[in-house]
Order: sequence, then C-alpha cells, then structure tokens
Amino acid sequence: MATNQTVAAARAEPAPQPAKRFRILVCIDGTDESYRALRYAARIGSGNDADLVVVNVRPPDEAGRLAGFKERTADQGLLHWGLEIPGVRHLKKARDLLLEWHTFESQGWQEEIGHIDVKGDELGDNKVVYTNNAGKKVVLKLKVASDVAAGILQQWDIGHYDLIILGASRKERSLAKSVWDPPVADRIAWRAPCSVLVASALEEGHGHLICTDGSERAMAAVRQDALVASRCNCAISLIAVAPDEAGLAAAKNHVEDAARMLAGLGIPVLNKFTPVGAPAEEIIQAG
Repeated sequence: MATNQTVAAARAEPAPQPAKRFRILVCIDGTDESYRALRYAARIGSGNDADLVVVNVRPPDEAGRLAGFKERTADQGLLHWGLEIPGVRHLKKARDLLLEWHTFESQGWQEEIGHIDVKGDELGDNKVVYTNNAGKKVVLKLKVASDVAAGILQQWDIGHYDLIILGASRKERSLAKSVWDPPVADRIAWRAPCSVLVASALEEGHGHLICTDGSERAMAAVRQDALVASRCNCAISLIAVAPDEAGLAAAKNHVEDAARMLAGLGIPVLNKFTPVGAPAEEIIQAG
C-alpha cells in the first residue's frame, strides 16, 4: 500500500520531456542545385526524430498582380493554386521529389494548411504541413520577404532550426539564382544562430571533409558537422592545413585532437589530411 509520502513524491516527479527533434530548413529556388540540396536534406532528415521544412522565398506582390486571388483560394492548400504564383512550381516539384524518395507518403500522413497575413501582400505566408503518426513533420512553405536573407533568418526565428541548407550553383544563371548570390549566403551563414550548409555539386556517396585549425570554434564546428554527417551515414575525413613545414606538427596535432573527440562520440574518421600550403587551395584540392 502506497504511503502519503510515496503518492506525494510521485506527483512531484516532472513529466518526461519529449525528445528533442532535429529540425532542418532547406531553401529552394528552382535550380537543379537547390533540389540536390533538398535530396541531401531528405537523407539527413530521414528518421522520425527529424523535421524537414522546405521554403521558397518570394518578393511581395507590390504591383497587385494577385489581387482577388486570396478569395478564390481561401479553402485550398498552396499546392492546389495552380502554377502562376511565384514559387508554387518549385514547391510542387519538391513535394513530388520527396514522395519519390519516400521522405513522406501520400497515405497515412495528416495534411494541414496554414496561412499568416503579411502587410503589403495579398496572399501572405502559406504552408502545407504533413505529419505522420510518430510526429515527424514535412513542411512546404511559400514565404514573403523583400530581402531573401532576412526572410530565411525570419524563418529561423519561427522554427529554431538545427541546420539551414542552401543550394549554391556557379553554373546556373537566372533571376532565381540571385537568391543564392554569395553576399546573401554569407549574410545567412554569419547571422544564423545555427549551422549553415551552402552546398555545391552534391553527389550521392560523397563524404564530409571537415576542416580544423585547432581553435575552440573549429572544434565545435567539427563536432556539429560530424553529427550531421552521421545522420546520413556519410564518411568523415579531417583536414588541417599547415602554412609551412614549421607548422606541420601543429596541424597533425589539430587533426588528432579532432579525431579523438569524434571517437569519444562513437564517430569514426575515414581519412586524415595535413597538407602544407595555402589553406583554401589545399582544402579544395583535397575535396
């Protein structure tokens, strides 16, 4: 028989907290490179402990081209609007690719639509949210912002993501490509309070080459990227570049320190590189 003290203690025990979910924000602009980034995000976020949010940022409809469209689409999700709305075509393709990759399924997932009014724009922010029985969410969102970088950072404020992925292409040139101009990507990378991956020429089967200079900030980056790589079973290699022969011993120590840290996390390291030369050139060559 339970005593009053036992009952009181049981009542005082805090309820178990839900496990923290790994949240990924991937930004698409309609280029092939952005869909490769989406594929990579889908691999990282394949488990039920991860949520995937796909966002396309469009400029406000200052010319009033969408006047009256809100009333005609009030009860429809954005993917049923048709293709004339900027960004909808890209999100529909993203939806189809995620279905093809089995990131989510057309059956057994709850579908919800969401809307937030935005001053100066007829349609505002719109999204479709797919949720499975385990609580995993896949979100497709069309976001309005006059400044792309600010729009993505605003989205972080909403979702507090663990990782932002941008697709960057040096080959494709279009109006949409301006979304991922280096100054925009740099602003996001510097200001986002989470890891940011600006991905170029992603291919299946490639691993992660993680750079370190032995600093506290570099070691934190090694740890974070290794944890991301482990989510998709990607091989990990470490590199520290020595500016000259005199710095080679220190570079080797930096790599070994990083490898020991990852070993403590149960994460293996495939290769260790300590070249001598200009850091940017050596890292590109090793990659």
